[in-house]
Amino acid sequence: MLAVLKNRSFRHMFAAQVIAIIGTGLATVALGLIAYDLAGADASIVLSIALTIKMVSYVTLAPIAAALASQFPRRSWLVTLDILRALVALALPFVSEIWQIYVLIFVMQASSAGFTPAFQATIPDVLPDEDDYTNALSLSRLAYDIESLLSPTLAALLLTLVTANSLFFGTAAGFIASALLVVSTVLPSPQPSATTGLYQRTTLGIRIYLKTPRLRGLLGLTAVAASVSAMVIINTVVIIRAELGLSEHMVALALAAFGAGSMLAAFTLPRLLAGHQDRSLMIAGALIAILAQTGLAAYAIFANAALLPVMLCWFLSGFGYSTVLTPSGRLLKRSARAEDRPAVFAAQFTLSHGCWLITYPLAGWSMSSFGMGISLLVLNALAILGLLYAQRQWPADDPENLPHAHPELAADHPHLQSTADQEKSTSQRHSHPYVIDELHKTFPPRNQ
Repeated sequence: MLAVLKNRSFRHMFAAQVIAIIGTGLATVALGLIAYDLAGADASIVLSIALTIKMVSYVTLAPIAAALASQFPRRSWLVTLDILRALVALALPFVSEIWQIYVLIFVMQASSAGFTPAFQATIPDVLPDEDDYTNALSLSRLAYDIESLLSPTLAALLLTLVTANSLFFGTAAGFIASALLVVSTVLPSPQPSATTGLYQRTTLGIRIYLKTPRLRGLLGLTAVAASVSAMVIINTVVIIRAELGLSEHMVALALAAFGAGSMLAAFTLPRLLAGHQDRSLMIAGALIAILAQTGLAAYAIFANAALLPVMLCWFLSGFGYSTVLTPSGRLLKRSARAEDRPAVFAAQFTLSHGCWLITYPLAGWSMSSFGMGISLLVLNALAILGLLYAQRQWPADDPENLPHAHPELAADHPHLQSTADQEKSTSQRHSHPYVIDELHKTFPPRNQ
């Protein structure tokens, strides 16, 4: 897996990602402390509103940002957004009103909504080899998992030396370092799609996404991942502290179990994906997580909750969660031309966070209203619907090359002439890697 770091461009991009997400983790801790200073016992309300602002900005602004990004060199776009995020981080220590937190968080998350999909869409251009790209996806998943464990620890150590406000300067330094690493990298900037007009560019990714069967399947599986992770992220503290009556350290341990399962999947997936189809592994991961949480729900209802079943369930949930999400980049790469990938990655970014925008409040409401067992079943019901939708939309037989006809094109059309395995016929039938674009408006019927 680590061999992919020999590629200088990816090594710098990966380092930029790691530094930026650690800085973001520090900011998360510091934001909680500042919210408490400003709002006292209402700090949880402030943070929940900030989280909602984050999700809403992700869902609404990512497609617009992708449309704008297509008009600028990729490196300049990424560096500009890193600098903007650094400026917001530098401003956060000086807030004196709660509304100022909301405004700055919106600007920072809007910048992230533009940065993250463009960054993700750049990696397959830097690493065109499928195996290298798979290893890069696993490394990226590991980086997020390690950050979730490292950032709180690092923040705790730093708080013994500096004030909470100083953590924001660490965040700003992280974004500046990220910008410098991106500047030092030569990045490809594919020419934008021929589609013109801001509305068409804004909706391009969503249109490609929803017309592609494997991506509609990915949306269903993303709903599974959102349901599983929302239960863990939102309700772990309530389960450990209120249901089990255990200490804060056990909360951290339970979250670490989820992260450990996710990391195990990230380590093993490159080898598994070399011999198995993405679809079968992702569905298997979804089933593992669903069965684990269903088992815990039954245990909680009939035998009361206990720490060991929760830890085991969270570990299996993390393994299933990562197995579902880690290969998603491979599907996005397969499903769009290089120039359209930023729009498609932005569509995944938008739709996936739309799933969390539903599952986060659902997890909190069901837990407070019905308790642990019923809450698990409610979230699992949504996950099962997502899995069934994925299986229906994503055919088990999903070849990259699809035979199809172009009766509307002349026999000497450049598209037909450029296809190596073209079959000469009156229907202008041929086969090639099929993606939605100007000449391919929908996927052909499977029996064509």
